[in-house]
Amino acid sequence: MNIILLSGGSGKRLWPLSNDIRSKQFLRLFKNDETGEHESMVQRVYRQIRTADPSASVTVATSKSQVSSIRNQLGEEVGISVEPARRDTFPAIALSCAYLRDVRHVSEDEPVVICPVDPFVELTYFTSLSEMSRIVSGTEGLKLLLMGIEPTYPSEKYGYIIPETSDRICRVKEFREKPDLETAKEFLKQNALWNGGVFAFRLGYVIEKTREQYPFIDYYDLYSHYEMLEKTSFDYAVVEKEKDILALRYQGEWKDLGTWNTLTEAMDESIVGNGVLGSGCENVNIINELDMPVLCMGIRNAIVSASADGILISDKEQSSYIKPYVDSFHSEIRFAEKSWGSFNVIDVQDESLTIRVILHKGHRMNYHSHDHRDEVWTITEGTGRTIVDGMEQAVRPGDVICIQAGCRHTVIADTELKLIEVQLGKDISVSDKHKYDMPEA
Repeated sequence: MNIILLSGGSGKRLWPLSNDIRSKQFLRLFKNDETGEHESMVQRVYRQIRTADPSASVTVATSKSQVSSIRNQLGEEVGISVEPARRDTFPAIALSCAYLRDVRHVSEDEPVVICPVDPFVELTYFTSLSEMSRIVSGTEGLKLLLMGIEPTYPSEKYGYIIPETSDRICRVKEFREKPDLETAKEFLKQNALWNGGVFAFRLGYVIEKTREQYPFIDYYDLYSHYEMLEKTSFDYAVVEKEKDILALRYQGEWKDLGTWNTLTEAMDESIVGNGVLGSGCENVNIINELDMPVLCMGIRNAIVSASADGILISDKEQSSYIKPYVDSFHSEIRFAEKSWGSFNVIDVQDESLTIRVILHKGHRMNYHSHDHRDEVWTITEGTGRTIVDGMEQAVRPGDVICIQAGCRHTVIADTELKLIEVQLGKDISVSDKHKYDMPEA
């Protein structure tokens, strides 16, 4: 099975844990029963895909800002199709399909399944995706197969697929936009299905549809002109214009965890991180990424979430309306995952910036320099090596490395390595960075 996971969005409804770099799918909030460790939505989905189909080829369609988080959480094996700009689902799927054909050398006759990166579902969801792949491969003339989610209640949040019959695999009669409540009730009487954003087709089908709207030579040509493409959804550009579509009815658990209210419903634990629920608390969740404890007493139906970017204390139902408030905040992002590890800004002054850095074993920072700031590294945990202007030095906890502006430098983690980085200068900026090739040993 070739599967493309669509990973986008800034996840502002899950502030302060999510931001423009770390979207909701990267939050490690779900306990893996096998390992006992916390995993993110994207890690959970990837694990389920591998369980359902160990031979599946997985590609993630995403923006540049999310590549480091994907590599950090999924490793190097997963394919990544990077969007140069945000252009909605049709351009993203078109670019990903061109990537499969021209970079991964997938035949145009092979089936492809498109799936959101963050559904909270059972394993049967992914065995259904494998079934969709087999149906597309084995059905001559079939152009498009959708997954329809069996509704559990009349919802105003989702679009609907109106089928011709109530069979498990049936032809699609029409599509309807998000309805009001009364209309949703009528849809359910017609055996309607939620549109879960899952599509299956032969690779050549989308290549052809793309060429009809954006004439291109290959993936590299499409990539170079990507910012010129019209912002449009796959539903609007392809699905609603296709006359002969089948839908597969999925009846298992399916949740869209887009708000704190829905997310906490799916969590097995009331507390993640350093927190205490005192007497009188009912239906309260604490999610705390800070070193200091959070104590709640005598409150009900609330979410308390704390990170380096801020603190949220909200009634769970009201937390769905957080976005306008978050849009008004203009502070810099204080936490981000990178391919080599993560960083957390812990103090900001006029002429200094203090950061806690974690490097994974075997990883390193880029070999780089700065024009307008000095840096001081203090190793707090683990062992590794620093390279400053070509000179290598072993480091361990307690070692302090001073780096003057203009010096080329990096640090390599032999074990997981933790350090405190203090940046010093009057003009501290993320743009003040020059990258270089590593010096030869």
